[in-house]
Amino acid sequence: MENLIKKYNVAIPRYTSYPPVPNWNVNNWTPKKWQHTVEESYYQSISEGISLYIHLPFCEDLCTYCACNTRITKNHAVEVPYIEAVLKEWNMYLDILGTKPLLKELHLGGGTPTFFSPKNLGLLLENIHNTVQIADNAAFSFEGHPGNTTREHLEVLFKYGFKRISLGIQDFDIKVQEIINRKQSVEQVVSVVNQAREIGYASVNFDLVYGLPLQKLEGLIDTIEKVIEMRPDRIAFYSYAHVPWVKPGQRKFTSFHLPSADEKLELYKVGREMLMNAGYLEVGMDHFSLPSDSLIEAQNNNTLHRNFMGYTDCHTLLNIALGVSSISDSWYGFAQNVKEVEKYIQIVNEGSLPLLKGHILSQEDLKIRQIILDVMCKEKILVPDGLNELTIKKLEELIIDGLIYKENNYLVITKTGKSFLRNIASVFDEYLEEVSGIEKFSLTV
Repeated sequence: MENLIKKYNVAIPRYTSYPPVPNWNVNNWTPKKWQHTVEESYYQSISEGISLYIHLPFCEDLCTYCACNTRITKNHAVEVPYIEAVLKEWNMYLDILGTKPLLKELHLGGGTPTFFSPKNLGLLLENIHNTVQIADNAAFSFEGHPGNTTREHLEVLFKYGFKRISLGIQDFDIKVQEIINRKQSVEQVVSVVNQAREIGYASVNFDLVYGLPLQKLEGLIDTIEKVIEMRPDRIAFYSYAHVPWVKPGQRKFTSFHLPSADEKLELYKVGREMLMNAGYLEVGMDHFSLPSDSLIEAQNNNTLHRNFMGYTDCHTLLNIALGVSSISDSWYGFAQNVKEVEKYIQIVNEGSLPLLKGHILSQEDLKIRQIILDVMCKEKILVPDGLNELTIKKLEELIIDGLIYKENNYLVITKTGKSFLRNIASVFDEYLEEVSGIEKFSLTV
């Protein structure tokens, strides 16, 4: 395993979308074409429902490890104008859809959604609720900061149907917390988790990161031991993506602060082993769940899905994303909003969708997108017709290395191969050579 990780530790996409954002053909994309794909997707799957993502970008402090689109401010007067803009954008999409949509999935991400007051989150959600039908099996989730998520936040969100909470833990080692400027105590996390469970939340997720600056094996072991005691239903255990050319805050770190390649490998191996020994099962890539969790059921039933928010047991063809920098997905196309808060609000107030760029998928894109989604979510992939010689050669190498094997007309991902899903997916990526390299994507480990 160690030799395989060293061999396959390369810079490639995380495949939350295909094509990845750097490969989008923005010259063949227009807002009108995007709106057409929204209509096509919606009416093709109107009874299935839609997913909605709302990006709430504000944070009071900059977490220097973070690669998300954020706006740092302690001025909470920004909340209402931003919410009003989000609701105006949503009303534009409602005009495109033409009917009251069935809402199957809703996720609040950031930034820090709990930067917003409970009252203002209620204002946002009340207006959303008034314009949709809520599916019986709807899945509503939000990301919370353990340091500012209050009981009132939890109660208001629960009132509007939220049953899942995700907390960014990263690492409990105080030295790591200080250098990445992300501080929360074990006691704060325990308090939020206990309150959420008392109120009735059905699922708690923790985000853990390995490879952070100043992170040591003993500190990670201590963190995971504390996490296991709290018994979250889901755990995302993923590699720190060092992309200082994208996020200037990461320029605070040098190779002196970061674990070496061998140290990072050990962090991954030990952390993964601890979680699995504690009874967590691996889900797709970088995710672990208790056997009772719905993600495990979805994985066993081959209904697991992956989108920009990560793994989910819900699937909708249309995913509309609201807010600054957010990315919508109609399956047939992508559209990303502008990345600056002021520009976003200005364009929305002028009566236009605040779109920056996008991509319309070709028939070949759609074919490969499904293959890569299957790699990320299923253990078996139907071998597609017409593979070129280079792809066949790459697959043969994966077979030799024990990551996959052939079974009739299927490629089966091995137990070892589950740690290399990005690498397996990249074999089918026809755009990879155009933008491959460390200056575009993070390393796999």
